[in-house]
Amino acid sequence: MKKRKFLLGAVALGTAAITLVGCSGGGRGGAGGGEESAEGALVGVSMPTQQSERWISDGANVESSLQDLGYEVDLQFANDDIPTQVQQIEAMITSGARALVIAAIDGTTLTDVLQQAADADIPVIAYDRLINGSENVDYYTTFDNYQVGVQQATSLLTGLGVLDADGNDTGATGPFNVELFAGSPDDNNALFFWDGAIDTLQPYIDSGVLVVPSGQTQFEQAAILRWLPETAQERMENLLTVIGDTRLDGVLSPYDGLSIGIISALTSGGYSADDLPVITGQDAEVGSVQSIIAGEQYSTIFKDTRELGERAVTMVDDLLNDKEPEVNDTETYDNGVKVVPSYLLESVIVTADNYQEVLVDSGYYTEDDLQ
Repeated sequence: MKKRKFLLGAVALGTAAITLVGCSGGGRGGAGGGEESAEGALVGVSMPTQQSERWISDGANVESSLQDLGYEVDLQFANDDIPTQVQQIEAMITSGARALVIAAIDGTTLTDVLQQAADADIPVIAYDRLINGSENVDYYTTFDNYQVGVQQATSLLTGLGVLDADGNDTGATGPFNVELFAGSPDDNNALFFWDGAIDTLQPYIDSGVLVVPSGQTQFEQAAILRWLPETAQERMENLLTVIGDTRLDGVLSPYDGLSIGIISALTSGGYSADDLPVITGQDAEVGSVQSIIAGEQYSTIFKDTRELGERAVTMVDDLLNDKEPEVNDTETYDNGVKVVPSYLLESVIVTADNYQEVLVDSGYYTEDDLQ
């Protein structure tokens, strides 16, 4: 995966001129070729888990928006159990769902059930996580996940003082001791986050400005299966044992839940609340925003899931009314069988300096939510 390709894509995404309307995705469904009304149609929404507040919110947003348009909704959470998700999707198909919105637990395990959907002429929208290995994925909506990784690494460098607030190199030579965490290896997004972050950090690692004391710099070493906070905490505890008395200046964390586990390990391992390394995150979950305000976690990446849900709902509505959904990326997301037409949204770095503007003033949270 070449940095140049994705950076050019991220720049292009920022301009309305590249928006592609009517790009063919081989989409199925529609209102039954005009023979069946979309009014009151059943839409299946499959979310991976209720263990993360963001997925609960995503599910509720998509459900309510679809209901506002007059659709019936079957919303299910699989609680990170792959057979359960497969069974739930099968039940949606059997119940007569006319479209499926799926946030996969493991993007490689749904091939058979998606073939059942295709046989029933049911279009499938992959929601935030790409579904791999199947031709029966019609559209994908997500954020620019490579750019999310770039933002995580950039915020780490800013927190360390290697970059200033404008992203300019300060000339700081360090060396700064950092450890690296990655997301779940069965989540396609985790690789994009990692690639964006490592492409940004690698020049500083090569020059010696950043040092990884454990030597664990490969995705496989840093990955946290299922994004579990307790697994991240355990790995951080093990890293502290490996590096001994070496003090850490920063930790690259790709998700707020992992950040909380990392902070728990650090505070148990001798770091005080006001002496923590620069720690990144993602999803702007309430607990981590509170941690940022308290000066513990340094940053998170805000992905406005209201926009993500709106985009998925718009795709469903278009498909069920014989319209071609709008996309703005037809090159990036190859699932191993096809390049899935996608709509990418933008994300924002959040720190203690801008959380009020980005999260509260936008109505995503209230002040009371963050108390």
